[in-house]
Amino acid sequence: MQQTDYLIIGASHAALAAVQAIRMHDQASSVTVVSKDDVFPYSPTVLPYVVSGRSHPERVFLRDAAYFSQHDVHYLKGAALKTLSASTNQVGLTSGAEIGYRKLLLATGAAPQLPPVPGLDSVNYHVLRSLDDAVRLQQALAGKRDAIVLGAGLVGMHAAENLAKAGLQVTVVEMNPTVLGGYFDRAATSIIESVFAAQGVALMLNNKVVRLAPNSDGQGARVSLADGTELAADLLLISTGVAPVIDYLDGCGIETGRGILVDDTMQTTVANIWAAGDVAQARGFYDAKTKIINGILPDAVEQGKIAGMAMAGDPALKNYPGGVPLNTYSFFGQQALSVGSQSEGEVARQEVDAAHNRYLKIVMKDGRLTGIFGINVAFDPGVMWELILRRIDLAPLREKFLAEPQRTARHLMSTTWR
Repeated sequence: MQQTDYLIIGASHAALAAVQAIRMHDQASSVTVVSKDDVFPYSPTVLPYVVSGRSHPERVFLRDAAYFSQHDVHYLKGAALKTLSASTNQVGLTSGAEIGYRKLLLATGAAPQLPPVPGLDSVNYHVLRSLDDAVRLQQALAGKRDAIVLGAGLVGMHAAENLAKAGLQVTVVEMNPTVLGGYFDRAATSIIESVFAAQGVALMLNNKVVRLAPNSDGQGARVSLADGTELAADLLLISTGVAPVIDYLDGCGIETGRGILVDDTMQTTVANIWAAGDVAQARGFYDAKTKIINGILPDAVEQGKIAGMAMAGDPALKNYPGGVPLNTYSFFGQQALSVGSQSEGEVARQEVDAAHNRYLKIVMKDGRLTGIFGINVAFDPGVMWELILRRIDLAPLREKFLAEPQRTARHLMSTTWR
């Protein structure tokens, strides 16, 4: 059985940040990274562009063999975590291999959550969570005329846009009354919806799928909606959400909620085991008593860094400040930004210019920024994220900030973040 000092299961942003943090403090101990994919690490954010052909599958990798060699990391491809024995400090992989560890990071991410719709098992459908998914979907486009996308979250809307750009007639079905309801209010989502409609994408909102069935040729699917509408398409994509991958935890003693419960150093309830990224349920920023899954790239990087520092015993370790949502969303030449919470505070400024696809909303509480949202309005989402995380008092600059959020935030960054 192979032995390693640091074992990292997963190979996306959280895992890579952990590797970097470990190697910053510990260059001698052995590190092993296990990926379920049979390729080098990549970002899930690139998948819609693989579907459209804008990004080539062989050019999307975040790290290569030279990187792992340079940092003396054993990278094991094509194996997922199957079993975990915390009492003996070892794991079993789907490949049949077993690995013993001294310290373990679970960065197993999330997997597509399929809706409980009658007939699902009778139709051919696609999901979009892995590079293999993206390649299969891209290859399936040949000869297709139309597509149905179930789900109007970020993945579904990204996919719908790229399918439309590939020349398909696209219909999006969403059970909620708006697209992207978890990120924007009704005024903002109306702008996004109007842009999609202008590009020929049909939106069937506030409608639930009640049955799926194969087309007569066995390809694509027929979709029955609750309002009686019947749809049919050559291709069906399901993007109705994801759930953390934790099926390997049975009997190992790690406490879970929706995901793996962790403390402020990303440690689980079992010694020598940490979790980070989409699988970790950590403290919320606005309510420290409530633990949340904050499935965004910047947070995965932060959690992975903290976990790696904790695993390596780095004295510079700082506790996780809590999860703050941050999403950047580009669509048909437009850009939407969503940072923080819409409900933690009062709306200090809101402007809507639907005719020009412009929107800005700033939410503040006790002189501090708690959320900022925009469409085709210039501000730095990363800087705003830091303003929220650092709880910067904006009261002395309130009017300047509300009038010119980007310029004021950049000035604060240049003068105080040194």
